[in-house]
Amino acid sequence: MIQPSRVFPKDHREFRSYVRLRHKLVQKRTDIKNEAHAILAPEMFNLNDVLADIFGKNGISILSGITSGKSTDQIIESFSPNVRKKGILIREILDREISQSAAVRLQVCLDLIKHLDDEVKSLEREIFNYAYGEHKREMEILMSVHRIGELGAATLIAEIENFKDFSSGDKLASWLGVVPNVYQSADKFYNGRITKRGSKEARWILTQIAQAAARKKNSKLKEFFNRKKKSIGHSKAIIALARKIATIIWHLITNDEMYEDETGYQKGEIQKRKIVETEIFSVDERIKIISGIIAIMGKEEGEST
Repeated sequence: MIQPSRVFPKDHREFRSYVRLRHKLVQKRTDIKNEAHAILAPEMFNLNDVLADIFGKNGISILSGITSGKSTDQIIESFSPNVRKKGILIREILDREISQSAAVRLQVCLDLIKHLDDEVKSLEREIFNYAYGEHKREMEILMSVHRIGELGAATLIAEIENFKDFSSGDKLASWLGVVPNVYQSADKFYNGRITKRGSKEARWILTQIAQAAARKKNSKLKEFFNRKKKSIGHSKAIIALARKIATIIWHLITNDEMYEDETGYQKGEIQKRKIVETEIFSVDERIKIISGIIAIMGKEEGEST
């Protein structure tokens, strides 16, 4: 009579451990990148004003050149053609001298970032080998939903495993902890904060997916978010959208269906609108219609009295 606990198979638990470890390593890498920003700020190396990502290919070449003592010309020669257009702005930044202490600390951060990048890539190989090998159909279904990529789909599969263990999408949302606490006092019900039960990794990735889906133009998910945002605000609307996505993916996987957005259309496609033509009446015809309506109303009033 007691429902058994959801204990995942051993191979799936190992798969989930890869996903969780990758998430922790990415967080550590972000912390180190923030530390690198903190090192550059007092030295007035404002590379963010020139590069969108200072830890991209061109950004890493600049930082490595700074720490290794290369000249400004040598650093600029390694740039891609698009970044060379900003050579004057970058030269103004690189003409400043960086302290020895900052250069040593920055090099340590770069070494750690490179090491973490390599470890994250090795974990991703293991993650995707298992995900596509054991859950290929689930990956395809999940990735059909707007803003769910490979990592998002693999994370959801790792944390939820068998979607059919839940009798409804609402049960899955409750298990993930994206539903509000409900308090009852006499005949009144009060909704509190979300329960935050279940996997925090799954709840985090659902929130990230919801934030991305809320920016997707011409989609039903964005329309849902905009409606909720007017009444409950931005933050709560994101959680409401995350819950809706959880119920959608439960329905899709349990019914083996791909996601289709009826309101979406491709860029450049012309939306066809139904045009209703109105009939034009002359003045005499309008007077005749109004007189008929007045006569009918007078007859109804006479019958009622």
